[in-house]
Amino acid sequence: MAGKVLATRLLQCSRVQNTAGMSTYANKIGNREVVCYGMNGDPTYIDRVDFPMPAIRYKEPTADIQALREKEKGDWKKLSIDEKKALYRASFCQTFAEINAPTGEWKSIIGWALFGSSLSLWIFMAMKKYVYPPLPVTFDEEHQLAQLDRIIKLDMNPIDGINARK
Repeated sequence: MAGKVLATRLLQCSRVQNTAGMSTYANKIGNREVVCYGMNGDPTYIDRVDFPMPAIRYKEPTADIQALREKEKGDWKKLSIDEKKALYRASFCQTFAEINAPTGEWKSIIGWALFGSSLSLWIFMAMKKYVYPPLPVTFDEEHQLAQLDRIIKLDMNPIDGINARK
C-alpha cells in the first residue's frame, strides 16, 4: 500500500516538473507546434535518420500554412503537389534523401589534417636548423668505429659462459 502511494506521488511530481519544464522551452521554440515526445523528451527539432519524428514542427505556422492544414483535413487528392511539398516543408527541414546525401565535409577534414601535418613538419625543420645545437663529433662513423675498437682492446664487458667459448 505504501509503495503504491509513493509511486502515485512520484508520478504527480514528475507531471508537475514536466509541465514546468515545457514553459521554459516556450521562448526557444516560439509558436511552433509540439507534435510528439521527441528523441529525448525535449521539444527540439533534429533531422535524424534513426529517429525520423522530431518533437516540434520545423516552421512556425503562418496564414498560408494554416490554410493548407485546414485544406489537408479534407481529401488529399484535391491538394496539388506544390501544396503537399509546402506542408511537408512546414513540418520537416530535409527529406531522407537530403539527409543521406554526401556533404563533402571529408574534404575539409583531410585538407586541415594535411595542413596541420605540413605545418608541424616545417616547424620541426626550423627547430632543427635554428634551435637545436649540432650533433657532437662522436656521432660520425669514424669516431664510432674508434670507440668500438677501444672497447675491444680494453676488454670492457666481456662475455662469459658457455657461449663465449669457441
